[in-house]
Amino acid sequence: MPVTAVTTDAEALTMTLVGDFPAPKERLWRAFTDPRQLERFWGPPGYPAAFTRFDFAVGESAHYVMTSPQGERFGGRWEFVDIDPQSAFEVTDAFADESGAPIEGMPVSRMTFTFEATPSGSRVTSVTRFDSAEALEQIVAMGAVEGSTLAFNQLDAVLQDLREYARGKGTRTEILDDQHVRITRLIDGPADAVWRAHTDPALVRRWLFGPDGWRMTDCEIDLRPGGAYRYGWAPEAGTEGEAFGFDGETLVVEPGRRWVTTEHMIGTDYPPTTNDLSLYDEDGATLLTLLIEYPDAATRDMVLATGMTDGMEAGYARLENEVLAG
Repeated sequence: MPVTAVTTDAEALTMTLVGDFPAPKERLWRAFTDPRQLERFWGPPGYPAAFTRFDFAVGESAHYVMTSPQGERFGGRWEFVDIDPQSAFEVTDAFADESGAPIEGMPVSRMTFTFEATPSGSRVTSVTRFDSAEALEQIVAMGAVEGSTLAFNQLDAVLQDLREYARGKGTRTEILDDQHVRITRLIDGPADAVWRAHTDPALVRRWLFGPDGWRMTDCEIDLRPGGAYRYGWAPEAGTEGEAFGFDGETLVVEPGRRWVTTEHMIGTDYPPTTNDLSLYDEDGATLLTLLIEYPDAATRDMVLATGMTDGMEAGYARLENEVLAG
């Protein structure tokens, strides 16, 4: 994993994160100073950041909002204190409201990002300094160590060309923790077309039916927050298996970019999952990321054991070859 160390020092009132990457220092610097690249990893999985302002100059500021899978919004504000081009920059970091104004009573810290070349690529060291032990403890209790680690570990996909990053890997499933699984697949087509293929029922029916021998019997989609959807499948004649389906509701929708839903297996009392679909477009290719939150590790393992990844790969291949190609 890219993050090699995360440490806290109660005496120095600091939290330090170190990450090593197989990319030149200049490339790593761009990832942290270009807001469109920064928002791809500034925020752990499920809490992507959107920068509404980024004036990279001493005395100026940056504002961002992270949106949870349930639609909760958490804002932040940076004030740029010092910039050493290609080598380091320092900011004050504060919790902020939707307008970017700091929230009174919440901790304010100072972060320094330092970039250096290494024999295998480059390293970023992030040191966050707090005003008090109470502020450090509060931030750690809010999950800063775990969240920062998960966030920085998303940088690999940012630093590489998408096609190079995904070449030959197909559909990949990563277990992030007991409840979260991340599925990624490079789709050979632009994000707007991939979005339509996921949200237009007529197109969905052409590819979302898993292995050969199955057909989609139901496809109803309401993209509005709170809107319901329903999918159903049945085996063709000669194929073993029983009909099944899923239903749920839309929690968050950012057209062309992100769609978060609940998912429940129809006819069962299984607890629902939360499915967070996001799309990132680069040079005509789209990185599809699906973050699934399960109620517990046992449910996660039961679902993965069904061969879900193979079924999804069959669908995505069909999406590329039969829907987008046409």
